[in-house]
Amino acid sequence: MALRSLFRPTTLRHLSAMRFASTTPRVKLLINGEFRDSETSNWIPVHNPATNEVIAEVPAATQAEMQEASDAASAAFATWKDTSILTRQACMFKLQHLLRANQSRIAAAITKEQGKTLADAEGDVLRGIQVIEHACSIPTLMMGETVPGVAKDLDTYSYRIPLGVTGGICPFNFPAMIPLWMMLSLACGNTMVMKPSERVPTATMMIAELAMEAGFPKGVFNVIHGAHDAVNFVCDDPAIRAISFVGSDQAGKHIWDRGTSNGKRVQSNMGAKNHGVILPDANKTATLNALVGAAFGAAGQRCMALSTVVLVGEAQSWAEDLVGLAKQLTVNAGDVAGTDIGPMISPQAKQRAFDLVESGVQQGARLLLDGRDVQVEGYPNGNWMGPTILTDVTTDMDCYQQEIFGPVLVCLHADTIDEAIKLVNANRWGNGTAIFTNSGAAARKYTMEIESGQVGVNVPIPVPLPFFSFTGNKGSFLGDCNFYGKAGVNFYTQLKTVTSLWRDADADVLKAATAMPTMK
Repeated sequence: MALRSLFRPTTLRHLSAMRFASTTPRVKLLINGEFRDSETSNWIPVHNPATNEVIAEVPAATQAEMQEASDAASAAFATWKDTSILTRQACMFKLQHLLRANQSRIAAAITKEQGKTLADAEGDVLRGIQVIEHACSIPTLMMGETVPGVAKDLDTYSYRIPLGVTGGICPFNFPAMIPLWMMLSLACGNTMVMKPSERVPTATMMIAELAMEAGFPKGVFNVIHGAHDAVNFVCDDPAIRAISFVGSDQAGKHIWDRGTSNGKRVQSNMGAKNHGVILPDANKTATLNALVGAAFGAAGQRCMALSTVVLVGEAQSWAEDLVGLAKQLTVNAGDVAGTDIGPMISPQAKQRAFDLVESGVQQGARLLLDGRDVQVEGYPNGNWMGPTILTDVTTDMDCYQQEIFGPVLVCLHADTIDEAIKLVNANRWGNGTAIFTNSGAAARKYTMEIESGQVGVNVPIPVPLPFFSFTGNKGSFLGDCNFYGKAGVNFYTQLKTVTSLWRDADADVLKAATAMPTMK
């Protein structure tokens, strides 16, 4: 599908997320409700991962443009924070409706720029929509607490208020879901300056157009573009009170350090090495299918990909069975019918995955399935890597120590569930894990003793729906409040507590009290 066809005037009025006057379309900024061309001289190419052709250019916004976006968000906050919560709820309802109406178009844009299959891209958008749907209950989510008559004639109550301007820094692997996670901030009464990944800007710009159509006032939602300078602007700008980030360890730690040193709240979701622990009493067919889907879906480019398997006891022989299932998967462009695995995001990401696989071989792992020689007819220049399986992996190998972020499954062995738990808990990351078993006792033991923040029982990718929260921990997360759900509302708001004294006999007070109140 041509990129031009993603913007139809009947649904996306502006036709302005791209500029078609030049040979290569150029992505616009959104500042104070206006989609505008950047004045920058620095344009970053956007590639189709299936062909590596340049399909757009995204601006590295100038400092003046980024400052203008922040100033617009600050000015809009003065009125948006006092807008009734029912009005904010209505905007979220309208946005939800528009997102569903345009879900397929957004998914097609994601496939074009990110490479994932259309079905997976539809899921990307849907999981974001679910957060917006939950945000429609914002009047309930922001309810405070009260204790009337905490003492004689004394009442205390607390309520949640918005923070101010918030910043969002998004990754390449979920171009719709993550920005929509972060738009919970708007429902809470904040304004936002968002920076999408420079690799996949279109989905965010389409969402931005829909947000304008949904009735969000000018300046409430702004979009800037760029790379390091844009990230540092969000970290440094005094007006931005809180930063949401999803991405790599290196970037996440930088944003955490720089943002918190400037007094900002930061929630930073980073790397992962998600383990699936397989007990020999598990349903073999269902478990193997789950592993193959969770390891190789989205070309392994998910922070919740089940990239590591611990085969316990007699299940250690199951690694060979994975090969036949993995070979059945089709590698092709994401918009080709029947595709299971699309391209990786860039040649550099592909080469890094190749190198980590080779390091595993050199360090003693057995390569059961090698996907590094995959060729896709009609797409000779794509970033292709097929399903790859390494077994006899040990915890000191580079392929285990590093997040590969590709369609690679590494298999380790353990003799007992206790040994498996010890192995998983020793890993520095704690995003998610899963156990496959038919034993309720074993499942309970695992869920109680494991340290990962999100646990699946016979569920390979245990990402919770948005009325819970995304609760990665350990080295996978920096911050105090996780994404969406109650934790997300807590992150995007602050408490105000009021203690109020109205004495019945106020008129009879004869003398001022100077002692510390005892609240009696």
